[in-house]
Amino acid sequence: MSARHGPAREGGTTLAELLVALALGLGVLLAGAVLMIGANRSYVAHQDAAGVDDGGRFALALIGRAVAQGAFVDWERLGGAAPATRGPAPLAGLDSRSLRKTGPGIDNPVGAAVNGSDVLAVRFAGAGAAPHGDGSVIDCAGFPVHAAKEGWSIFYVARNSDGLAELRCKYRGAADWSADAVVAGVDSFQVLYGVDTDTPPDGTPNRYVNAGALAALDAALPLAGGGQAELNEKTWWKRVASVQVALLLHGERPSGAPVGPAAYALFGPAYGAAGAGVQDVGVHVTAAALAGRAAAPARRLFTAVFAVGAAQP
Repeated sequence: MSARHGPAREGGTTLAELLVALALGLGVLLAGAVLMIGANRSYVAHQDAAGVDDGGRFALALIGRAVAQGAFVDWERLGGAAPATRGPAPLAGLDSRSLRKTGPGIDNPVGAAVNGSDVLAVRFAGAGAAPHGDGSVIDCAGFPVHAAKEGWSIFYVARNSDGLAELRCKYRGAADWSADAVVAGVDSFQVLYGVDTDTPPDGTPNRYVNAGALAALDAALPLAGGGQAELNEKTWWKRVASVQVALLLHGERPSGAPVGPAAYALFGPAYGAAGAGVQDVGVHVTAAALAGRAAAPARRLFTAVFAVGAAQP
């Protein structure tokens, strides 16, 4: 008896089923791609914010160390004698100015400051024998300063070759002056000086003013014709008991979402506001004035107050 077989049946998917499977697969792939892109953007934004945070903290730590050194006195070298009162003040500053990389100190400043950024200069005595000292006193670039040499740490803002504003540290090297970048992405760098106006001075600041106000106070001093030595002795810069610093930084990459406020008051809304009687360029900065791209980068404001030491007579 022979078996009878029907026509063979082939298994598989129809065209409609294949199209549905492809559509579902593409949907899953697109969803995964969206999630991956979002995660990558979040990582980049976090990395950028961390970079801004690290840069701001480093800059403040460097400035704080420099300001503290402004009150340094090498009592061992003086042998117990009092320091000279007619020497220059340990602090100096300029409002809404920049500097050249070379050239002595803060002489011959540049008027084209980035958003009215200021200049802060600290001079201090070295320690130890030449040529490298004992390593206990260093400038803002990390180079040791010996006792026979006056050290300088100067902070100002300038643009690099790419047009990016950076906070720089200017110092006096072995042969000439130079400057190195401390942190990039600077929108504004502002400085106020806490002045001890008490008589006799008690080392506590009574009011905070900018460098221009201190220059005006020095111009009004009654001098008896003693020249620069008398001005050095009486200058209000020697009454500065603390330094208040504000540094506004931005990240490297633009952010797709609105970031930060519409305006930044670096020393609070009251200082430098319209009608307050204080003119200080750069202490109030609007986000619109800073915008150079369609999407603004993340910004953060860093502030700190550093003690200089006891007010000087």
